[in-house]
Amino acid sequence: MMHRIQNPYTVFFTATLLLSPLLGQEKDTSPRKSPAQAATFKIDFGHRPKEEKDYKVAKWGPKDFDSKDLALFASRILPVTSAPIEDGVVLVHRGKILAVGPASEIKIPQGYQRVELGDGWLLPGFVDLHCHIAGAGWDLNDTVHPTNPEFRTLDLVGIHHPQIKRALAGGVTSVLYIPGSGSNSGGFGTLTKTAGRSASEALIRFPGSLKVAQAGNPERRAGDMGAGRIGMNFGLRAMFERGRAYYQKWEAYDAGKLKEKPEFQPDLEYLRGLFRNEYPVSVHTQAYQVCLETLRELHDEFGLWTFVDHGTFDAYRLAGEAFKRGVPIALGPRQYQFDRDTSRFIGLAAGWALGGKLGWPEGVPGVGRDGIAINTDAPVVPQEELSVQAAMAVRLGLPDSYAIRGLTINPARFIGADHRVGSIEVGKDADLVLWTGDPLDPRNYVRRAMVNGTFYYNCDPGGKNHKRRKF
Repeated sequence: MMHRIQNPYTVFFTATLLLSPLLGQEKDTSPRKSPAQAATFKIDFGHRPKEEKDYKVAKWGPKDFDSKDLALFASRILPVTSAPIEDGVVLVHRGKILAVGPASEIKIPQGYQRVELGDGWLLPGFVDLHCHIAGAGWDLNDTVHPTNPEFRTLDLVGIHHPQIKRALAGGVTSVLYIPGSGSNSGGFGTLTKTAGRSASEALIRFPGSLKVAQAGNPERRAGDMGAGRIGMNFGLRAMFERGRAYYQKWEAYDAGKLKEKPEFQPDLEYLRGLFRNEYPVSVHTQAYQVCLETLRELHDEFGLWTFVDHGTFDAYRLAGEAFKRGVPIALGPRQYQFDRDTSRFIGLAAGWALGGKLGWPEGVPGVGRDGIAINTDAPVVPQEELSVQAAMAVRLGLPDSYAIRGLTINPARFIGADHRVGSIEVGKDADLVLWTGDPLDPRNYVRRAMVNGTFYYNCDPGGKNHKRRKF
């Protein structure tokens, strides 16, 4: 988690109300990248396996689910990766999307239950890549050593936790449940849904990512060394060097170049999968110097599939460097930076995405439409307020189309699960959320939410989650 500040909402909204004339993206005369140009950003996944069957360390959750055959009729469907559909229908079969399109063009198979969703917007469920609340326990920092590659959150997942239920009420259907940032590497996180009949059914993939924390929170003298940034960099490098050597032995053995089977080492096995690019390293990193070290050490030196998690304060000035490397940014929970040189509030998501001068003599490219995601760091910001985080980013200059992608398909791609979640497409998991309108308008709310083809949340009149409001 990030350092807490006194009531971050109070700080933000006070600044918004009192200083609203100053809010917005830094003004400069350099040409901005157009959306078409910005879309050329490509994530550097390395040589990751092409299909789930090719994974040797990571385990994927179930692909088939026990659900009703449904025909969902909605007045407006936002698939995200294609144009909006007016008066559309989505067919759901065994927890998967069987078809999507205009109701006039989709033939309803015999035996499908017709569900009229009425007026509202049907979107894919949101994906948050920084979550600490998907388990019953709060203690996700066990700082035995500065680096702990043997730790994992898989054993802690509890999808019936009250806060994870509220996440679903906010339209969040997938989360990366990661260790805290008390040490440089707190262990491996779990990519899970926020609803299901069991934790096993809710699993998308384990490991979801390796959690690394660069500076800031880990500076609490945990473990034997690494209280300062020099020690942290040394410790992380030593951990990755051990993991890479272990991975290389197994690759040589699998290729027939090594006769004797390597000894299984549980503290390094998940690092082996990391170097196979089966999952990424998600890096709690913020401020310019620390984010630069993340790009240089983790991506350049070790060649790891990497995404930046937080990227706050003045780190947005590295947008051009992240663009060149194919390192995307999952931004949050803080969304702005006060630039003392210009006496302006900088929208950080806009700074990362759109580029510009960003304080440099010459302009730099941003990571564009496809390089930005939004997160909460729940419970630092409540998980159900992920859409509010995106609305704040839009208020501070991020195009709204970028923000919608930053809640859905972008984080799904960053984590390597876009073949399962993040958009409404044939073959993907039926994680669908009905909003009363545009989710970037805080006045709208979730009416119904489906995970793996089953409705788990319903606040429509008469629905199981409906409560009469008293005025």
